[in-house]
Amino acid sequence: MKRKQSIESIRWDLALRYRLIETVVWWEGRLTTNHLMQSFGISRQQASKDINTYINEHAPKNLEYDKHLKGYVPSRRFQPLFIDDSASAYLHLLNQNHERAPHIEGLALAYAHTEVLAVPDRSVRPEVLRPLLKACRDRLRLECEYVSFTSPGGETRLIAPHTLVYTGMRWHVRAYCEKNRDYRDFVLSRFRGIPDLMDDPTDHGRESDPGWTTLLQVIIEPDSRLKPEQRAMIEADYGMRDGRLPIETRGSLVQYVLQRYQIDPTKVHAKATAQQIVVANLDELQPWLYH
Repeated sequence: MKRKQSIESIRWDLALRYRLIETVVWWEGRLTTNHLMQSFGISRQQASKDINTYINEHAPKNLEYDKHLKGYVPSRRFQPLFIDDSASAYLHLLNQNHERAPHIEGLALAYAHTEVLAVPDRSVRPEVLRPLLKACRDRLRLECEYVSFTSPGGETRLIAPHTLVYTGMRWHVRAYCEKNRDYRDFVLSRFRGIPDLMDDPTDHGRESDPGWTTLLQVIIEPDSRLKPEQRAMIEADYGMRDGRLPIETRGSLVQYVLQRYQIDPTKVHAKATAQQIVVANLDELQPWLYH
């Protein structure tokens, strides 16, 4: 009870720093003074003081200093006091910080290994998310149990993840699959058990993934069968300019962009008022569509 009361009495700005300390160390596995300095614009001396105060006054058993990593890591007895340690809470935070990142230089949580296309709505287990994050960050391979429509009972996969992606419907990880010898999307809710990190690094990073490195546009426009005043309405609905809405994306994300806009490239609705929008450059996008 005393600990709870002391936490409630902490100044809000300090509580925010303590939240960052716990978020970074728990999910990223390594905390340095730079995280606090970049996120809050404070000096290294102040950042170091905040970390020491957090340890000495609130959580003496949560952090350990790793000389090799030159930073703090979570101890085996880590118990968060200032954050919700669920996977969904972390993913919500990622999403929020992606929106803030362009406006805040050096935002510590705008991680390069995430790509947000809004807020997670599917169950993702922390014991699955944490090793995936480490594999993305440190270019590691991992062994996992994964279920799919072709293997609903599950099968062992060796993958090399490089990026977490939220499509607006669910989270998946983009990874090289050693079974298929190709880059694939693995839905986070379909991992079973706990992924096992391998010690050896991978050569299959994001720079070798053609689906990731290929940048292109999905060009949306009103269905040409609509009347001029109907087309004008659709253009306003979607913020189109000159009758078109170009959407910058990656080859591997084209299918998800179409799903977000509820466009099925294999079907044309009989009624233009039901179809409303179409893809103007469908031929260009064909290599990136699932068949």
